[in-house]
Amino acid sequence: MMHGGALLTDLYELTMMQGYFRHDMHHRAVFDMFFRRQPFNGGYVVVAGLEPLLRALEALHFSADDIAYLDSLGMFDRDFLDYLSELRFTGDVCAMPEGTIAFPHEPLLRVHTTIPEAQLIEGMLLNTINFQTLVATKTARIYLATGKGSVAEFGLRRAQGRDGALSASRAAFVGGASTTSNTLAGKTYGIPVTGTMAHSWVMAFPDERTAFERYADLYPDNAMLLIDTYDSLGSGIENAIAVGRALKSRGKPVGVRLDSGDIEYLSKEVRRRLDEAGLEDARIAVSNELDESIVHQLVSVDSPIDLWGVGTQLVTGGSDPALTGVYKLAAKEKRDGTFEPTMKVSDNPEKATNPGIKQVHRFYDRNNSPIADLVALDDEEITTGRPYTFYHPATDYRKFRLERYHRIEPLLQTVMHSGEIVGELPSLEAIQDRARQGLATLDETYKRIINPHIYKVSISKRIKRIKQEYLREYILEEE
Repeated sequence: MMHGGALLTDLYELTMMQGYFRHDMHHRAVFDMFFRRQPFNGGYVVVAGLEPLLRALEALHFSADDIAYLDSLGMFDRDFLDYLSELRFTGDVCAMPEGTIAFPHEPLLRVHTTIPEAQLIEGMLLNTINFQTLVATKTARIYLATGKGSVAEFGLRRAQGRDGALSASRAAFVGGASTTSNTLAGKTYGIPVTGTMAHSWVMAFPDERTAFERYADLYPDNAMLLIDTYDSLGSGIENAIAVGRALKSRGKPVGVRLDSGDIEYLSKEVRRRLDEAGLEDARIAVSNELDESIVHQLVSVDSPIDLWGVGTQLVTGGSDPALTGVYKLAAKEKRDGTFEPTMKVSDNPEKATNPGIKQVHRFYDRNNSPIADLVALDDEEITTGRPYTFYHPATDYRKFRLERYHRIEPLLQTVMHSGEIVGELPSLEAIQDRARQGLATLDETYKRIINPHIYKVSISKRIKRIKQEYLREYILEEE
């Protein structure tokens, strides 16, 4: 867990916690984490960040230094600080498995615990899931734009700090990246690492040819030569061909990388020159501020590119730097131990929350492609073999009836019980496989880069009734 442990929270969570403590409010509550708007104007997200969150929750505690710092603020009573010093996370977490394809207005996870604990973890939970889901989704968009090619994550130097760089490398792998340039991420997460050379390597030698030869001598099995330091189609490709021929005579491969200029034109011309030189097996890698739109354009005109190095746009989210994830109270425990649904009411219908303890059910067709998701109360029996009516979560009059489907899958699974992780967590490779399989079965209309089809996420009739009751009470109170 990050330095500071449980102190990685917003101050108002702690001030509210002291209020709960003072009024002996330790009843249990259920919070949902969901997002309201698709990032990148896209059609889906790839859920990521669950394992780091669970590891952090399992290790949650306030150190002696944390307590001393809080004491120095002069805002907290000694008995409350003593309570915090013994606090551990004791709750349950139900979540969509990492790598699941998800959509707005459905819980990615729900937390069952005491209301003070639930408040404490809000910032850490949103920070972890929002950022990693954003980066995994961006990577998936780039991965699909390449035609499911080889994407290398090159974002270390542009990421938001050390923690952001590591989290981004992990999330990028979940979303479909094959490798990372970040060696610490390679060690930490077991992600394959990759790297070539910088322009400074070429400039450090008396001439370009010598720089290429020295590099090929050091790494004959992975000689990827950066050819745009001086003149890509002049000295760069000519020197690369000379070194490539020498490597080929030894049965070794060669590759070239382009990091500037007109990538479409240069890649095609470089491919032609390599083929004419008998280096048909030579690979071409490209980098330089790539995103899914640029990649899509290059692929659409048959640019002969084998490897894609993507940095800034991938690890920062580019034009959409944050997932709109929120964490809202959905149910609270009553004196008799049962749970009462709660709902945030808003003048904006899209911001009104769905009340109750909920499960997300995904309906599939015979080709195992998702049709629609139904958010229902956790105790509703949703089984195959009968039709279901899907109600729009924000509009009274919009609904549809689904009769033809093949199977139903409940998406939220218990991953933590009483503060301890349940079972074995999947490997990062298994999480990536889940994401790739989910993307493969998702209809192409939802994966369009521009104007994707909107996937239907609806609520059950019972949830609809509860929402209507809350809204009626709200209107009467206003009158």
